[in-house]
Amino acid sequence: MTPSGFTFRVLKNGDVEILHHGRLATTLRNAAAAAFLVDVDAGADPDAQQLMARVTGNYRRGNERLARKHPRNR
Repeated sequence: MTPSGFTFRVLKNGDVEILHHGRLATTLRNAAAAAFLVDVDAGADPDAQQLMARVTGNYRRGNERLARKHPRNR
């Protein structure tokens, strides 16, 4: 399952704001913003969605099914 709902905008000062469903998720500055823009320009749209999910930390880690069965989560 690929993440979706991420967009980004480049500000005048060079910062990059990453939005998830229209709400600010994170702001990248300086070298991180420049590296992000290079990576986004090199890839296709699904790759950009995955990259933005990883940068914001908002992506599935694969352990949700195990966590659901934990006694604390019942």
